[in-house]
Amino acid sequence: MREPEIFKLIERISNVLRSEQRKKYAVIGLQPIHGQVMEYLARCNKYSNTHASVADYLGLTKGTVSQTIQLLERKRYLDKTVDSIDGRVVHLTLTRTGQALVESLKPLESFRQAETLMGDQSFDNLDHALSDMLALLQQTNQSKSFGLCHSCQHFGIEQQHYLCRLSDETLVRDDVDKICRNHAAKPHS
Repeated sequence: MREPEIFKLIERISNVLRSEQRKKYAVIGLQPIHGQVMEYLARCNKYSNTHASVADYLGLTKGTVSQTIQLLERKRYLDKTVDSIDGRVVHLTLTRTGQALVESLKPLESFRQAETLMGDQSFDNLDHALSDMLALLQQTNQSKSFGLCHSCQHFGIEQQHYLCRLSDETLVRDDVDKICRNHAAKPHS
């Protein structure tokens, strides 16, 4: 049975990367959770930039997310905007300063070096295996997939425009490569 060893390897890789991340964020007076929230907001689409979506994606309580967002807003890394249709919904977007910070802190240099040393084929195989494992874990735990729009069963192209069939809205090109809370994986053929 190999899974305990694989689990330990994944856990150890995660610990090494988190340690490097903690050091980077400590230099600028932030905790890793602050960076994780900003990284999520940099990657998510307009349907997924809410407090609840951040909490779901990171597996955190709404209280923890709320405190984190307040701090990031005070430091001017993000802005809050009330939804124009549903006034109860607040959207979170990174400011230019927040975007610049996220860009400056990723990817972790040690990870980039390891990727280069592994070679393209090995890294592609690892990427595929881990993607499959993540999908199975999400299915088993009944958690949202937060996949990319273009890999969603609700995604379509009609009259040379990208479309979300769930919301019945046209998508801009930038949305297609972002993660979505409402993602539903296309069935395997």
